[in-house]
Amino acid sequence: MRYLIIGLGIYGSNLATDLTDMGAEVIGADIRASNVEAIKDYISTAYIVDSTDETSLGVLPLNNIDIAIVAIGENFGASIKTVAILKKHEVKCIYARAIDPLHQSILEGLHVQRILKPEQRAASDLVSELGLGTDVKSMKIDNDSYVMRFKAPSFTIGTLYSKLTEEGLCGLKLVAATRPKQKTNMLGISVSDAELIDLGNSDQKVGDNDLLVCFGRKKDFHALYRYIS
Repeated sequence: MRYLIIGLGIYGSNLATDLTDMGAEVIGADIRASNVEAIKDYISTAYIVDSTDETSLGVLPLNNIDIAIVAIGENFGASIKTVAILKKHEVKCIYARAIDPLHQSILEGLHVQRILKPEQRAASDLVSELGLGTDVKSMKIDNDSYVMRFKAPSFTIGTLYSKLTEEGLCGLKLVAATRPKQKTNMLGISVSDAELIDLGNSDQKVGDNDLLVCFGRKKDFHALYRYIS
């Protein structure tokens, strides 16, 4: 995959380096020379470009990328104008970062393929971590439904998994559970791993360090937070 990332601030630069680490080809662009200088050795190519200027943006290989990501966050106008120019150049797949509801509404009107809301996602994850008192991995299914993985709450420890119903989890549905284990790699070094717990085993109980994967609505997760508190 070949990506163009416009806006190489904290969010854009992290996105660019992570995609590169995954083996993708990443082209970066930013109006600030300092941002381009900071990342140029970590991605395929980086350009100093004013993305609000159609002539300047036109020097980029817009017809030879799979996805263009407009990661500009602090300049509302620059973000919208950049998306408009990309649309004019018939870039087929555009993702764009939205910084507030108005920004999101305008991007929806421009029919970008995906709207990115990293600040909202980060805030939501932090709320979940604070509520559950442990590290949380989450995936949003729609505006009101999530899948979350978190350490089994203390009140569930010792409970039979067969008894861990939606009622006992404040309306959440248990999808899967894993348990940490140590294994030895090919060099004989002990490393951490995890094993999937057989939820169909009627004798299986929740352990101290088990991780639960649950599906539910936002209000159900909030109910669990309140119960734990």
